[in-house]
Amino acid sequence: MSTPLASVESEQDVGLQETSSAGIWPSLDYEQWKDTYATLHMWTQIVGKTRLALSPMLNHWWQTTLYVAPRGLTTAAIAYENRTFEINFDFIDHHLNIQTSAGQSRYMGLYPRTVADFYAELLALLRALGIKVNITPIPQEVAEPINYDLDTTHQSYDQDYANRFWRILVQTDTVFKEFRGRFVGKSSPVHLWWGALDLAVTRFSGRRAAPRPGADRVQREAYSHECISAGFWPGNSQVEPAYYCYTAPVPAGLSAAQVRPRSAYYDGQLGEFLLRYEDVRKASDPRAMLLEFLQSTYEAGAGLANWDRQALDWQPVSSLGGNAHQLVQLPGQCRVCH
Repeated sequence: MSTPLASVESEQDVGLQETSSAGIWPSLDYEQWKDTYATLHMWTQIVGKTRLALSPMLNHWWQTTLYVAPRGLTTAAIAYENRTFEINFDFIDHHLNIQTSAGQSRYMGLYPRTVADFYAELLALLRALGIKVNITPIPQEVAEPINYDLDTTHQSYDQDYANRFWRILVQTDTVFKEFRGRFVGKSSPVHLWWGALDLAVTRFSGRRAAPRPGADRVQREAYSHECISAGFWPGNSQVEPAYYCYTAPVPAGLSAAQVRPRSAYYDGQLGEFLLRYEDVRKASDPRAMLLEFLQSTYEAGAGLANWDRQALDWQPVSSLGGNAHQLVQLPGQCRVCH
């Protein structure tokens, strides 16, 4: 765990980084951080599975995800017996902490350490807090998985790149939430799927989808209804870090749809529209470029799939005329502030 002085210094350093565009949207070179990426991926899966094991089922497995937090990632509150607790990754001071509604706290360091060591210490800290949890120790959505309790292969942790990844998530989370606010239909929270380590937000038409041939239990629930999902994925050795959008089920003609910005393209192998993160971070207005991609890919999918956009797309108060920031009284509704 960092000393108090180290904590102050790290906060000052991050503050300086965030004053520049490069700090707000930092570079993320796969080759430079791939070992840290692989280790952090396994750590987030262990924490995510802890939430999954102790949480009641939600539609589309939403009870399994992590969320972007002011210092890292969090499970948010998890109910356990007569109290709650949460697990937080801190990518500023580089530790993981567990806090309970009974006022208890436990910390463990984030540094170059094996997945097996991380797994053992986290479970030990939970036991010390009186929290008993059993998770399946087999990693998800990775090639050649190694059980968490046996994994001494992945043991890298570069503080700078872990912090960069989190800062990208902070900016992306903000834009995704703005985009989510444009929709009045059913939509997911903005959340991190630890299976593939991607941050996503998903919109739904309200209609059930035809069952996917050969789908497993997870996929059947995840894609039980028509949806359009957008996200950020840090990539792999073949695909650069990128923003994506896909429509499920895939409507005819989607691959040929024209989307914006011009640098966005359809990847036939993935079945998704992609926009390189590098193009976004180098844009004169990264937020505007990302919103343009999110909106245009949604419009392409929703149009071809015949979604009822008149009912699903939100009409802001400003479109009614007047000052959108004034208190307004809408017929049949309470007085709300916009």
